[in-house]
Amino acid sequence: MAVLPTIETAGETVGAGEEGITDLVSQLVEDARGLASAEVAVVKARIGERVSAYRSAIVFFVVAGVLALAALITALVGAVLTLATLFGPGLATLAVVIAVLAIAASLALIGKSRLAPATEKQL
Repeated sequence: MAVLPTIETAGETVGAGEEGITDLVSQLVEDARGLASAEVAVVKARIGERVSAYRSAIVFFVVAGVLALAALITALVGAVLTLATLFGPGLATLAVVIAVLAIAASLALIGKSRLAPATEKQL
């Protein structure tokens, strides 16, 4: 009958049988879970840092957009007031509205033409 070797670690005697391997495998699984949890925590921290950096940038972009819209409205009102001295307030307003709608329609058509090739490629 063969005698299994034993290993003495930290005052314990562990046999070379299944009990030692089972403990090692369970420890390996626990360590792998701990490593996976730590990696997930690191990724979450990195994403959190990026989101907070982008959040402040988005706030500045929104404020800039609001101010740009206010400036555009002011310019359009100024155009109406300037043209009102030449054509009267009604005709001046109509001229500015038609001009702005023509610009908006042109931009919409350009946007539509750029979307068409992208949707055809997907089909």
